[in-house]
Amino acid sequence: MSLRKENAVTRNQADGFVPVIDIAPYLAGTPEGKRRVAVQLDRACREVGFYVIVGHGVDPDLIEQVEAVSRAFFDLPLDEKMKVHIGNVPGGVGYSAVGDVALASTRGQVTPPDLNETFQIAKVDITDDAYFQNEAARGMIPRNRWPERPAALRELYTKYYLRMGALAADLMRLSALALDLPEAYFDDKIDRHISRLNVRLYPEQKTAPLPGQLRAGAHTDYGTVTILKPGDTIGGLQIADAAGNWHDVPMLPGSFVINQGDLMARWTNDRWLSTLHRVANPPDEAKGGSRRLSIVFFHHANYDATVSCLPTCVAPGSMPKYETITVSDYYRMKKSQQLAARPRAMEATAS
Repeated sequence: MSLRKENAVTRNQADGFVPVIDIAPYLAGTPEGKRRVAVQLDRACREVGFYVIVGHGVDPDLIEQVEAVSRAFFDLPLDEKMKVHIGNVPGGVGYSAVGDVALASTRGQVTPPDLNETFQIAKVDITDDAYFQNEAARGMIPRNRWPERPAALRELYTKYYLRMGALAADLMRLSALALDLPEAYFDDKIDRHISRLNVRLYPEQKTAPLPGQLRAGAHTDYGTVTILKPGDTIGGLQIADAAGNWHDVPMLPGSFVINQGDLMARWTNDRWLSTLHRVANPPDEAKGGSRRLSIVFFHHANYDATVSCLPTCVAPGSMPKYETITVSDYYRMKKSQQLAARPRAMEATAS
């Protein structure tokens, strides 16, 4: 076994912290199967905030095609990728180069920039009705910017975005059952979701990172559920437990890694966790062979959906921990926090 493969095995073995859930019984539609999977999901969300799913039914050929076209995009010359650079375009769609983003800033933390480059798209199925064309919508649903090459990227990303939206809807219905709510409880809150698809390339690290610099800094996600197709090299996703210890998330062929975002924690009154996570740097002996590609679908509810404590998540006579807030207002609050940390992060990097 090569050093790279040996390290990949030893550093990514599951330690039992992150549960694996087969959701096929839920998708099969039997009441008993749905209930069994819902119980597993509730426990995972209460105790860990992350879980790995198998039996999801997503076509593996689609995943392989998206991975291939993504690698082809990231292999383009930098000046060509920069033609769709996010720059000052509102909404963060397009290409971000290495050094553009520090995810820890979403928590108000100051760190050097993350060691990855990304291409991100927003909603692909916008209609002409007023819901998507008013001023509030334009602030939350930016127009996508597509590269000229690879030619197949737009079609494949659109297809994958729609498929992940359908899988997220299944997970939200399963979540409703796990929270002792009607299965369709969230349907009218996500039927015009404003999700993002973010594809990240973590380059080989040929020079040592700066102090405190990671492939992706420690952060929580904003939204409902995140669906991650992780990369298959070391230097990968880690999650924190309540004591601050970091655990590697297992890499299982054909699986997706799922985690709850901040809004699900608010909706559930912290019954469910929005867990701190990061992408670690590879060990020194593997830095020459650790290029990693991840595909991340950040599912977000409708921009005007109201997030308030669910009726099954507060004890009689108790008060909810969080005030009611709309999805759009929450995201504006998080964006302000991120922008406030950015100048301090630039100063720290320069020094």
